[in-house]
Amino acid sequence: MFAVSCLLTEDQFLCSICLDVFTDPVATPCGHNFCKTCISEHWNINVLCRCPNCKEVFNTRPDLKVNTFISEMTAQFRRLAEQESSSSSSGSQQQVSKPGEVSCDDCTGTKLKALKSCLVCLASYCETHLEPHLTKSGLRRHQLIDPVENLESRMCPKHNKLLELFCKTDQMCVCLLCTALDHKIHDVVPLKEEYEAEIQQMIQNRRLKIEEIKRSVELSQEDADRKIADGVQLFSTLKESVERRQVELIDSIREKQRKLEKQAEGFIKELEQEICELKKRNSEVEHLSQLEDHLHLLQRFLSVNATPPTRNWTGVSLCPVPYEGTVMRAVNQVEETLSEQKKKLLEAKLRRVQQYAVDVTLNPDTAHPELILSDDGQQVKDGDVKQNLPDNPERFDTCVCVLAEQSFSSGRFYYEVQVKGKTKWDLGVARESISREGKITVSPQYGYWTLCLRNENEYRACAVPSVRLSLNSHPEKVGVCVDYEEGLVSFFDVDAAALIYSYTGCCFTDKLYPYFCPCLKDGGKNSAPLIISPVNHTD
Repeated sequence: MFAVSCLLTEDQFLCSICLDVFTDPVATPCGHNFCKTCISEHWNINVLCRCPNCKEVFNTRPDLKVNTFISEMTAQFRRLAEQESSSSSSGSQQQVSKPGEVSCDDCTGTKLKALKSCLVCLASYCETHLEPHLTKSGLRRHQLIDPVENLESRMCPKHNKLLELFCKTDQMCVCLLCTALDHKIHDVVPLKEEYEAEIQQMIQNRRLKIEEIKRSVELSQEDADRKIADGVQLFSTLKESVERRQVELIDSIREKQRKLEKQAEGFIKELEQEICELKKRNSEVEHLSQLEDHLHLLQRFLSVNATPPTRNWTGVSLCPVPYEGTVMRAVNQVEETLSEQKKKLLEAKLRRVQQYAVDVTLNPDTAHPELILSDDGQQVKDGDVKQNLPDNPERFDTCVCVLAEQSFSSGRFYYEVQVKGKTKWDLGVARESISREGKITVSPQYGYWTLCLRNENEYRACAVPSVRLSLNSHPEKVGVCVDYEEGLVSFFDVDAAALIYSYTGCCFTDKLYPYFCPCLKDGGKNSAPLIISPVNHTD
């Protein structure tokens, strides 16, 4: 048995899936061994029944049986390993190294858990292999620390000393010799102190972030409450309007029905009177027909027939009541109320986005050489002639465009641009990484989210494909609002307080710059400038 224990190692009894000694070992048709539970769960997860070691695929799932021979060998190995571990440690409780723990560098076969690491030898040792460092005079001078991985990375590559200090000036770990030579006048602190300070700063930053998140939730709740109140008020108004119009509609229809019924009653009464009169005449005719004096009969009949009924009923009828017009008027009144409420909502929305107004100025370093910018950086127009300007990589060299100096990479921002008197223009935002050379394609795929005007009255959102917009009025001032985190770019007709168009679901990853293109002068037809206007915050 002793000879067997010398030949066997733990590696021969390890399952390659769980990396532990076999439990209920089974063999696959290709000859490799695994724990029964491990290989079963592995095949349950994967579609193909494949050997984890040699990758052989089995068309049908093998019916695995526990290999009793290997199972008995594993049990014997466990007992031998426990006996050898007990005898070699002289009663000590040395442990096998587990995943994530530092193992002894000198152990062969089964790796035991390291107790100490040597900063001189750059190795870690279990209790048995640590003994020389505790007994031999030469090794006792070595510096021992709690076991750590990657000892080489903890040593100064220049002086081969432990990195136990932190230089705040250069933001790097240093050894004692470094502080005496290269970092003599620098602010140096122990690593522990720096680590603790960094931890405290991280804790503080996270506490501040918690407060920020809580505040955001509070603000969102307040906004939600306002939205609910506004929504309740809106729908209450609409409900009252609909109910009022419903009552008016019913009353109007019933009033018309009453007039019709009254007219019908008059016709019926008159007809009944004439029927009585006609019956009376009929009786007289029947009486006359019994006389033998025919001459007298004819004279009397002509006398009776000389006074006919007072009305010719052939063209008399009841006119149908035009209820459709009544209903349509009621619907139109409801629509007017709805339009009024919708306009109020849009005005409120515009006021809300105007709260995120930012100062925007044009960046002359990005402007095409043909563009003329005002001294205050608030106006831009085409000058028809290229100026001799420095060759700047940020400058648009073909398209008459310009970016703002300000960039935004979070939150919301809003600005307004006067477009009055222009027949062409482009407005919106562009990401920092857009190409400035040659012809550009203005679309979200190329980093532009813009609105444009062409031919005086053709408005489009420059998406792919472009979206033709039908506007009730021609905007003279356009508001641009961006919500970076929400991925939203919206354009407003400021004077009409109307939403023109919104890009939704945008994915922003780098800085965004306000983008302006006044377009070519077009023989003077489009000579008016684009003007960045101060935002008028209305109550």
